[in-house]
Amino acid sequence: MNWLTRLLSNRADITALDIALRETLAHWQAAAEPDLGVAHFEARYVIVNTEATGLDLDADRLLAVGAIAVDCGVLPPTESYYARLEPDPATALINLLTFCGAGPVVVFNAGFNRSLLERALGEHLGIKPEWTWLDLHWLLPALYGELIDHPARLADWMKAFGIETFQRHHALGDAWAIAQLMLAAQARALALGLKTPRSLAELERSCRHLRRQA
Repeated sequence: MNWLTRLLSNRADITALDIALRETLAHWQAAAEPDLGVAHFEARYVIVNTEATGLDLDADRLLAVGAIAVDCGVLPPTESYYARLEPDPATALINLLTFCGAGPVVVFNAGFNRSLLERALGEHLGIKPEWTWLDLHWLLPALYGELIDHPARLADWMKAFGIETFQRHHALGDAWAIAQLMLAAQARALALGLKTPRSLAELERSCRHLRRQA
């Protein structure tokens, strides 16, 4: 059974959650969608990263989540979130949803991180967020092709920009590095006339389409 089959067959019954958690989840679900046409420096992006037992989506499971906000073009020191799923995955994930709000959400390698997170949200909360996802795995080579002109590892981009973090392969530690890369992406996008979250989403879709055709 692959991860998608498990996601569809193991949807949680949220009536098992206590009333406070159900109310928090309902409040998040009622949040207004973000305006993807605002300028980068008026937008709130949330970088989301995961820790897992391994790299196999069919066999491995989510251990922890980390998130950092890039709000109005800066990294506020208090705007971060980290939680391990055990012993209370529902609370950990609902607090993550609350921190992220309605998005947009930034990841590095959505094929793994987004898939892993959506599976956990389906299993524990019975939901799949309708966020606008932005994947720097695709955006960075489109914006900084003079540094690396193809999708590459996070470690390669950190080296290219001279970025360090307090702990590699830690959900929040790598999120900190990804957040710094997001600031660089915003700066280059603005210089190229890509001024909004929507323009980044369109660029990513274009990059994916071209890669499939190559």
